[in-house]
Amino acid sequence: MARHQHRNETKGPSQRQLRAGELIRHALVDILAREELRDPDLDGVLISVTEVRPSPDLRQAKVYVAPLGQGDQVRLAAALNRAASYLRGKLGREIDMKFTPQLNFHPDNSFDTASHVDELLSRPQVKQDLKHDHPGDEEE
Repeated sequence: MARHQHRNETKGPSQRQLRAGELIRHALVDILAREELRDPDLDGVLISVTEVRPSPDLRQAKVYVAPLGQGDQVRLAAALNRAASYLRGKLGREIDMKFTPQLNFHPDNSFDTASHVDELLSRPQVKQDLKHDHPGDEEE
């Protein structure tokens, strides 16, 4: 009994969740590439499905999306949530899982966060502090 005590201490997704997330992501990319969705907010928008995070029971899935190029991420996620039941039906025919998960679309802000961090690190004050932390490492 003591062996199974530490199983749930890790907060990350299980290997099963990771595999299911990638399976769902690939299938959604294929569906979105070939299907014509009638929502005006999706008209002419190229969609990037960056990550899918299934719940532990695989019945729910958070799908993180971003428009390729410029576009409103919140509007895109809202439009995809309106089409979620249609996409779920298409997904059920594409994947081989016991249950087709409910899809909940969310805007992916990781690209904005990464560019903000890059911007902060490129500031002269931060570069100066970084040079003081590592006196032997000269960049230029």
